[in-house]
Amino acid sequence: MPEAPLQDTPSGLAPAGDGWFVVNARDAVWLRLDRRGTRCAFESESSPFPQLGFAVHVLEPGQPSGLYHAESEQEAFLVLAGECKLLVEGIERILGPWDFFHCPAGTAHTMVGAGDGPCVILMTGSRSNDMAVRYPVSKLAARDGASVDVETTDPDEAYAGFVLGRWERAPSWDGAPWA
Repeated sequence: MPEAPLQDTPSGLAPAGDGWFVVNARDAVWLRLDRRGTRCAFESESSPFPQLGFAVHVLEPGQPSGLYHAESEQEAFLVLAGECKLLVEGIERILGPWDFFHCPAGTAHTMVGAGDGPCVILMTGSRSNDMAVRYPVSKLAARDGASVDVETTDPDEAYAGFVLGRWERAPSWDGAPWA
């Protein structure tokens, strides 16, 4: 397998083809999401990872990582720094550094930044050609602005009120607990 070239974009380094590569998260592209924190996914729109999604997500207190949802594929989450609320199957749990959340396929969930500073979460999930997602209505998630009003399986419909975001360089690392 050849090494993938890394393209230097205005918002950071991104893979410009298939193959293996090494990039430091500080140098990779980040996406500032509308009301949903900042995410470094390491892949690019032109070179997505076909089998495994992998991201570092930074949430400020009160920011949900996404809408409450259940995917047809397994996911996993590891809190690296800070605190977040895990909303899972109608239950709320506080997670802190080194807490791991195994999320089997079909498990409804989302995470919301908590505590008094940013929360850094390592996120990964399986991918397949027939992957499906369901966005159920959740009173628990609605308290944090993380629930749809009407259940749907259409991501475009679920996120209709959100702006995708903008690509940018890494957030400030000065003084960050994970730096």
